[in-house]
Amino acid sequence: MGYTLCVLGCGTMGVAVLSGVIASLERRVSQNTGPSTPTMSTSQLPPVSNGISTPNMPGTMTPNVNIDELPDASIPTRFLACVNRAESAKRLKATFRTTVGLMAAEQIEILWGENLRAVQESNVVLLCCKPQMATSILGAPGMAAALEGKLLISILAGVTIQQLTDMVPTSTRVVRAMPNTPCRIREGMTVVSTIPSSSSPTPSALDLQLELDRAIILAIFSSIGRCRFLEEKHFDACTALSGSGPAFACIVLEAMADGGVMMGLPRTEALELAAQTLQGTARMVLQSAQHPAQVKDSVTTPGGCTIAGLLTLEDGRVRSTIARAIQVATERASVLGQPAPGTVRKGTGSPEARD
Repeated sequence: MGYTLCVLGCGTMGVAVLSGVIASLERRVSQNTGPSTPTMSTSQLPPVSNGISTPNMPGTMTPNVNIDELPDASIPTRFLACVNRAESAKRLKATFRTTVGLMAAEQIEILWGENLRAVQESNVVLLCCKPQMATSILGAPGMAAALEGKLLISILAGVTIQQLTDMVPTSTRVVRAMPNTPCRIREGMTVVSTIPSSSSPTPSALDLQLELDRAIILAIFSSIGRCRFLEEKHFDACTALSGSGPAFACIVLEAMADGGVMMGLPRTEALELAAQTLQGTARMVLQSAQHPAQVKDSVTTPGGCTIAGLLTLEDGRVRSTIARAIQVATERASVLGQPAPGTVRKGTGSPEARD
């Protein structure tokens, strides 16, 4: 089992990824060794108060993917987290003790100011820095040689595969991924650029490597929610739908809660009811493969309160307004994703930074 995973620029999303991967690894080890062997269970981890990760949450599973059945070679066994300053390293160490527990935190080697060494010792590199730092990090002395023949996964918003490919050796396999904010609690949606697959009965060494890359990516991002492969041309739409989507969903959530408050419900209870209703409805669609219209019709009775409320929503053009919001956000993402020649667009690496 195993390879070395390096996270360059280990901020909030890097913490979420490493915490999820380690939790999955602990579960896998526990299942393989049986109950008689003392291993750390995610249910034994301390509660989390900082909102970065919640170890006891099962996550929303990627369809047709069982992380525990992926090949051993796709599971990392050594973890390197890179930051720029000693103070950042100290904070990161404390954060990991909270998100994965004291025992698991010891598995993560935190390095500051040693990006080159980390990449040299790694097999897979997860690039999580700010987009404007990509050129200096990937162009540092010795970095090109360190990246030779390795898998580079970028989560930098607005930085295309072509831009990244121009910064690294031709032997570096570059993949672009876009996780969203709920990945912090392992309920995220990550879109990954497609990896070519071979249908040849005698796959080449490159074909086998690409299949392993695919398994590695599934193991990483399925540990923090769902993972879906799509062509890069769809990334602007995905930025609007799943990247900006949590903000749009919160508008709906707040509006539902406001309606409850208007009708006499306490604010806390109104928010709880609204949030759980949206979460439960989404799970019905994901887990039962029901079309949203089927779920809607199942709670709509003739002459009832639901149909009365639905007609009011239609009068207010809520459906078309939300759809248009996705359209406009996609168009905006497309514009912001085109930096001037020779530059990388500034931002913070998250979809929200585009606004």
